[in-house]
Amino acid sequence: MEQTKANSPRLFVCTAIENKDEIEERYERAYNFFQSLVADCSEKEAHDALNNAVCKNHEDVSLGMLMSILTEPHNATKCYRDLTLVTRDGLTSVLNNLSNLILERYLKFQDTTRNQLLWLLKEMIRNAVSGVDSVCWNLMRYASGGDVTPKNIFLVESLLDIYIDNRIWLDKFPVLVCMVVYTYLRLIEDHNIPQLMALRQKEVNFVIALIREHFNEVLTLGRDLVRLLQNVARIPEFNQLWQDILINPKTLSPTFTNVMQLLQIRTSRRYLQSRLTPEMERKLVFLTSQVRFGHHKKYQEWFQRQYLATPESQSLRSDMIRFIVGVIHPTNELLCSDIIPRWAVIGWLLTTCTSNVAASNAKLALFYDWLFYDPEKDNIMNIEPAILVMHHSMRSHPAVTATLLDFLCRIIPHFYPPFADKVKQGIFNSLQQIIEKRVLPNLQPLFDSPKLDRELRTTVRETFKEFCSNGNGEGVSGIRDEGNDDLPRGGPDEPAFSDDEDDPQPIIAEDTDDDDLPLSEVRARERPELAAALPLILRPFAETLLDDRSSAAATALLNACNNPMPTPIALADLFAATLQDASPLRISRNPSPSELDLALNSPLFSMFNYLHTDVNDAKRKLILETLKEIYVQSSIQSVGYCLLFYLKVCFERERRAERDPVKKRNVKFKADVYKDYCGFLELKLAESLADDFEKCQECDANVLVWLIPDVYREFKDHVQNHIRLLHIIVSTLDAGQLQRLVCLTLQGNLMMFKSDDITTMLSTSLSWETFEQYCLWQLLTAHEISVEDVLPIIPKLSYKDHAEALTSVLLMLKQERPTADVIRQMFCRTVDEEDTFVVSTVMYWCQDYEDKVGDLLAVLLSTRYPGTSPNKRKRPGKHNIPPNAPPSAELVLGHLEQIRVCCVEQDDMSIFNMECLQKALQQSQSNSSDSLKRQYNELFLLAWEDELPISRRARKLVSNSLPINPNLHSSNEDSEEEEIVVKPKQAKRRKKAISDSD
Repeated sequence: MEQTKANSPRLFVCTAIENKDEIEERYERAYNFFQSLVADCSEKEAHDALNNAVCKNHEDVSLGMLMSILTEPHNATKCYRDLTLVTRDGLTSVLNNLSNLILERYLKFQDTTRNQLLWLLKEMIRNAVSGVDSVCWNLMRYASGGDVTPKNIFLVESLLDIYIDNRIWLDKFPVLVCMVVYTYLRLIEDHNIPQLMALRQKEVNFVIALIREHFNEVLTLGRDLVRLLQNVARIPEFNQLWQDILINPKTLSPTFTNVMQLLQIRTSRRYLQSRLTPEMERKLVFLTSQVRFGHHKKYQEWFQRQYLATPESQSLRSDMIRFIVGVIHPTNELLCSDIIPRWAVIGWLLTTCTSNVAASNAKLALFYDWLFYDPEKDNIMNIEPAILVMHHSMRSHPAVTATLLDFLCRIIPHFYPPFADKVKQGIFNSLQQIIEKRVLPNLQPLFDSPKLDRELRTTVRETFKEFCSNGNGEGVSGIRDEGNDDLPRGGPDEPAFSDDEDDPQPIIAEDTDDDDLPLSEVRARERPELAAALPLILRPFAETLLDDRSSAAATALLNACNNPMPTPIALADLFAATLQDASPLRISRNPSPSELDLALNSPLFSMFNYLHTDVNDAKRKLILETLKEIYVQSSIQSVGYCLLFYLKVCFERERRAERDPVKKRNVKFKADVYKDYCGFLELKLAESLADDFEKCQECDANVLVWLIPDVYREFKDHVQNHIRLLHIIVSTLDAGQLQRLVCLTLQGNLMMFKSDDITTMLSTSLSWETFEQYCLWQLLTAHEISVEDVLPIIPKLSYKDHAEALTSVLLMLKQERPTADVIRQMFCRTVDEEDTFVVSTVMYWCQDYEDKVGDLLAVLLSTRYPGTSPNKRKRPGKHNIPPNAPPSAELVLGHLEQIRVCCVEQDDMSIFNMECLQKALQQSQSNSSDSLKRQYNELFLLAWEDELPISRRARKLVSNSLPINPNLHSSNEDSEEEEIVVKPKQAKRRKKAISDSD
């Protein structure tokens, strides 16, 4: 055994000082286990041994054979054949392990392993193994841009040959086609050296063919497809493609109108991510989520040596910037921490670029989402880094800001002259969104900084005059531009974020480079002059509030607001700046009183204390106007649900303070405070609650669930059956929170629904996610919504598309007794042999209510032929079918045919032998068209001949059916009708048959 281990082949390249990791040891153990099974065995013995072992150790056998394929070329063919014979899961576990191996260790593969991996990929594609496309996707990520080393070129060309040779297979996977187009478009840009021209031509021919033949699929790549096509536009084939895109778009696809259609689609993150190798991705994610600002230079230097040291690698900077902008979206907690922000990493990538072409492409990558930004579709996190790079560079690296502003001004007329207005509108939308979302409170200091040269400032003013004028874009909270008089007006031509200290600098008044400062100190330097907008007496309180950010400091400030009063705008800006980096409101599932008190220690809650005062109180009016200004500016998103949280905490406090049970029950939730807040802001109460719950959902689900009972109790007329609010709730819940709401409902402390207009809500919910619908139906069941309320949606439910609702309705009907209304709505459903809803319900009911079900089906069928009904006494009124949208005769017959088939399978035709159903079938047969008679021939064969006397019918019933209770039916019509009305619940037929035989 030791000898076997010593001779085990190696998957990875390892140095003498490197220990084997867990992955390598795992594969070696599996390989040794596999070898122990097949060593010194004939082919038949080996196959039997593998089949026996795979039952108990499927994964070990699969991994051992996989390692043999990857490390032993001479055994690969035989081993792959055996693997396909013994696998129990269609090679799923092999594919999963292979994908993980590629993502984690591909760069350490031996050359033999890499060659064998490509061989295995070809074999799996040739055999159409399900799931091999995901392996192709993961392997393609290592076909890196900016890398023309032999190993990378070998992988690029090998994958290209595989796709060309297996084109029919590739065409079956539209997503993989898009990935191939996106990858090779990016690689073609780098393959412009003489020794790679043959490869480039092969790539060009293949990509052009894919784009033209799969243009509708390729359209989903969005605007970054245009960016990549721009980089290769000088190649003749792509130049011709551009001509078709711009001049003859219909030749590419009948639904393609113009290039704007592409530019308005945001490229999926998966494609932006795909252009970095998994190793690069891990390093960048680490840099932006773990490294503190001020300690980042050594990491950046290592990254530059590893990935950006060659001239060819300069083009990789655009890929990295697109990845940082479009994929890395830090959480609020990360934004408020001292971790290096995205703008600093992007600034470093821009300023260390050594190629003018690569630098221009990098700037375009940074601003690309600005050009056609749509606030309704695009994400502000995609435009935030660019504005922050310009803003933060102004102090220590003004040349960076100048080059970016110059690029932004020039891109408007030059990106594509016919779309200049659209590009300008997109950039204006971006800047407007930046102001509205308070990424920067003001653009004036950036666009009109004295550090910019006069010509550039003039260009910026002309291009963005709407954001430079005092009347538009400048508020009370301007951005302090400290030390302007002490700093030189110019800057180095090529400033560098991480290397400024390496070279001697001219003597300046103070150190302006803040790269090595903690992020908190950088922000402290940039604090706006908010206090200056307040009355003199309030300025010390404002400074204390900005430093402490506590409820006590806010209360002291507001208590001092007497005469003169501050303006609502000044207060709004002050509180927005105070709460900008505050942690979001969070509580545990069952918060304690001390936890709730701690949660209220925020300046925002201090403002709410003044909303309880008299309506005419001046300070109350000031607070409401301040909250309105905050709402208009959208500077603090959490005001609404924080007010609800505050009111509930006050409610709970008052209840705990009361000892007397009667007084405790009389404590009121001050819902009027929230209503007054909505009224002052001119908001509709129901929509405001939905908006606040939506924002609360993004913050903390525990807060949302904690508020639900009080909101539905105090605002029940506005929120019960409110579709949007309900969707927000069910999309937030987990299983534990759902259980809590169900328990509150059963205790009588929560009422979320009313029977009025519940059909609209149920119809809307059909498009929700599966778990959301599950939550809804669990809550409906807890509220004991009657079956009559859900009847109208039964005909609309599709067994394919609405399985969640259909299953819930089926379980609800299981608890009910059959009625004419329910039967009528069920039989209005479209007949489909795969849809077993109707037959399942009817057959279940027949176990306990067979007579009643038979009578109801007979009445439903006979009333489909009203003009030919026999002139005899009508049945009781409760069985008359209402006239509103009854099912057609064909629908009724179709469902009865399904029931007949089920009865035949169960060998129990007793329901069809009932006299009432026999008469209905006879009537239907005599009045149906010939086509219906042929279609339902077997169903009509169940009807007795009309000439047979009643006594003979009874004998035929006994002879042709299973034994049934002889007292179940009566030939006396009066007694039969009476039985329909008052018949008690029947025992199950199985037990009844035993009793009869006894």
